[in-house]
Amino acid sequence: MNTQQHKRMCSGNGFIAALDQSGGSTPKALRLYGIEESEYSGEDQMFDMIHKMRSRIITSPSFTSDRILAAILFEQTMDRDIEGMPTATYLWEKKGIVPILKIDKGLSPEADGVQLMKPFPELDKLLERGVAKGIYGTKERSAIKAANPAGIKSIADQQFAWGSQVLGHGLVPILEPEVDINASDKAKCEDLLKAELLTGLDRIPDDQQVIFKLTIPSNDGFYSDLIAHPKTARVVALSGGYSRDEACEKLAKNKGMIASFSRALSEGLSAQQSDEEFNAMLKGSVDKIYEASIT
Repeated sequence: MNTQQHKRMCSGNGFIAALDQSGGSTPKALRLYGIEESEYSGEDQMFDMIHKMRSRIITSPSFTSDRILAAILFEQTMDRDIEGMPTATYLWEKKGIVPILKIDKGLSPEADGVQLMKPFPELDKLLERGVAKGIYGTKERSAIKAANPAGIKSIADQQFAWGSQVLGHGLVPILEPEVDINASDKAKCEDLLKAELLTGLDRIPDDQQVIFKLTIPSNDGFYSDLIAHPKTARVVALSGGYSRDEACEKLAKNKGMIASFSRALSEGLSAQQSDEEFNAMLKGSVDKIYEASIT
């Protein structure tokens, strides 16, 4: 583990930029950015387009380490270059921003009110590549749709099992068991989830830490005990479908929780904007999310 990066992640002011849309969500991300599916054909062109968008964000003068602690990358982004440098290297050496890798391969069909991560037998190989590329940590997402105790236990168990695998490679895992913001029993889901996460932390060795990426809770300050836990490096929030304004308003009511927004960060950005317009829009987003993260 890079101790300089870890210190920054544990105690720095700012938020995490999530730039990790994968194959299934990329067409939607491009459409929101003003690029229709008719403008590219096949996955290669699609990923070229999204890399161009991500590169424009990362190289923008509005994308700076005084506001942004880290950026989560999709595997193909890690494997590509920005201005002639590997993306993770560019982020850390040119921007002072910690590089993180999304490692899950999507969700399994819903069962017991949850969607587990798809099995991924090649995980160790990806983690080895991440280490070689200078990645600090990883992110893995699963989804909770209903307050089913057995389902939520299985979500937590899988997250911690993958997290232990990640820690074994000297990387810091971000465990992301997302609670659906539209779940009718969202607060109950969060009650069950927090209990499982606190239990799971007991299995983490005393000299290691994990990061949690969680839906902004229904009850303000709900995750304060998780934030204060010595084995928790950070608790970060996903925007979960809320607009940027709504997500920031809710986040600001949760002291110690910082943003890790994806769509809410890129909201309003367009391929058609001039660099001046693009950078101004991005700066507005970054500043707003930063302010909500330091309350």
